[in-house]
Amino acid sequence: MKKTKFYNVHKKLGAKIVEFAGYEMPIQYSSIIAEHKAVRNSIGVFDVSHMGEVFVSGDKALDFVQHITVNDASNLTPGKVQYSAMCYPDGGIVDDLLVYRFSENEFMLVINASNIDKDFQWMNDNNRFGVKLENRSDEYSLLAVQGPRSKEVLKKLTNADLNNLEYYYFIKTQVAGTDMILSRTGYTGEPGYELYFTGDEKKAEELWDKVFEAGNEFDIQPAGLAARDSLRLEMGFCLYGNDIDKTTNPLEAGLGWITKLTKSYFIGKEKILEIKSKGLTKKLCGLVSEEKAFPRHGYDINSNGKIIGKVTSGTVSPVLEKPIALGYVDKEFSNEGSEVGILIRGKEVPARVVKLPFIKK
Repeated sequence: MKKTKFYNVHKKLGAKIVEFAGYEMPIQYSSIIAEHKAVRNSIGVFDVSHMGEVFVSGDKALDFVQHITVNDASNLTPGKVQYSAMCYPDGGIVDDLLVYRFSENEFMLVINASNIDKDFQWMNDNNRFGVKLENRSDEYSLLAVQGPRSKEVLKKLTNADLNNLEYYYFIKTQVAGTDMILSRTGYTGEPGYELYFTGDEKKAEELWDKVFEAGNEFDIQPAGLAARDSLRLEMGFCLYGNDIDKTTNPLEAGLGWITKLTKSYFIGKEKILEIKSKGLTKKLCGLVSEEKAFPRHGYDINSNGKIIGKVTSGTVSPVLEKPIALGYVDKEFSNEGSEVGILIRGKEVPARVVKLPFIKK
């Protein structure tokens, strides 16, 4: 089992450690709700060093990225980030990812932890452009500093101009004396930053301590993977393995906005065009209930006793204090306001389809 460079920090803080994607990761420290609200109201810090970083370089680096991803990477200028996905020829999703453009011929692809080996193999199998592919996932640590106070905290630690660092842009700079890629991105829906850097445990622990010292006046809190999941779910963000996978396509997953079918080619384009022309049979929707219940992955979604879909992600929203869920439902039930039921322990709990995100930011 792998450990991140922050593992000893998590142990000292008394985090509950679980196996996740081959790593020993902190699931929570104090409580999920407290950590969730710290990020929504002030600032929280996540160790997400288990994520994967693959570097792409060469004269045809852009051609390669265009070939394997559904979004249009030609729109990226150096210093910009793009949300995208990779698809199989049948339109199923290999993974969702972030594309960072460093220069004309150099990119970084940030992929999901549980998919690193599979994704890297997929990239190599489809590298007909002679680009250099480097899986540097084990070298990089990644801290996500998230919440409305995140800029104020990081301003204490860097000379970089954070006021002009816009959403989905990044810079190479120093934070607390450590060289890093500082990215205005996150998975929480709050203002926040992601800090990519290399180095040993000592460097990682020193950075952690300096970030927490700078955030002390804002009651900065460590946050685990459980709060990360509830935060992303309130925003309606997809999680690979739950809401999207090889059996789902970007259109039915609500990712048509990143799927640029006007692009000359990408793997899966023909099949996705065919799916679009025939019309979708199911859609990923947001569901809210007024009942006291806890919807979970795999629960059936019903209408008049007939199964019309399944829950892919569910929780009780700490902000709304109501059960919320994502789930695929038959197209005819996917309209906002549609009344459905979630089958929870043999009982059909009333719910309705709502527009995402669950909370407005």
